[in-house]
Amino acid sequence: MHVKDQLNRTLHFSEPPLRIVSLVPSQTELLVALGLKERLVGITKFCLHPKDLRKQTTVVGGTKNVHFEKIEALQPDIIICNKEENTKEIVESCEHLAPVWVSDMVTVDDSLDMIRSLGSLLGVTEQAETIVRQIAAAKHSFDQFMRDKPYKKVIYLIWKKPYMAAGKNTFIDTLLGLNKFENILNTERYPEVTLEDMQNADLILLSSEPYPFKEEHVVELQEKTNATVRLVDGEYFSWYGSRLLGAFTYFRSLHS
Repeated sequence: MHVKDQLNRTLHFSEPPLRIVSLVPSQTELLVALGLKERLVGITKFCLHPKDLRKQTTVVGGTKNVHFEKIEALQPDIIICNKEENTKEIVESCEHLAPVWVSDMVTVDDSLDMIRSLGSLLGVTEQAETIVRQIAAAKHSFDQFMRDKPYKKVIYLIWKKPYMAAGKNTFIDTLLGLNKFENILNTERYPEVTLEDMQNADLILLSSEPYPFKEEHVVELQEKTNATVRLVDGEYFSWYGSRLLGAFTYFRSLHS
């Protein structure tokens, strides 16, 4: 069996992979939603959903720091990575242990393609198509909801000391756009930003992850900028896969 990942790399399997190591928290959550919980043999310490999973499955490190000897001992049939969350070096090292399927995520369509591809590869096509249909329907409904909403100039902070924000060509930027949150940054990826960069924003969103912004940070930035400052659930803006099933309901709450 020959399959391609989202980097257009060809992987070879003699049979559908059964023992799965996932180094991507959002895709771990997806695999459980696809009914593959019992086939997950290794995950990261950041794979928080479902909550009991880390007690039942071997933790092989983080997304950037992986214990390769733990992965090797698990004898996986496949290792699932992501271009952004896992380094090129991690992917290359994992390839010595098992085939590595890498996702590359910028748009919602990328996410739906990822769900379909993993569903086909892992033998759960029907379950994957059900999730894809549900996400597509939720997005369509949300697009209708947003049709007459005004645009707001936004900066989305993901880190403090130094401040860092989501720029262009990111999954977060795509979801901001669906909310008619116009990203004021023209830089790609995740640039450092200053208080001066924030002055033109109507709205500053403080993500719950990877930096755990709190209410005190809202007050701090409210005093130093002219923007409205709001905490948001970062998982709904950055977790692709089955998390999108609830994302559009959450997004509606941001416009009430």
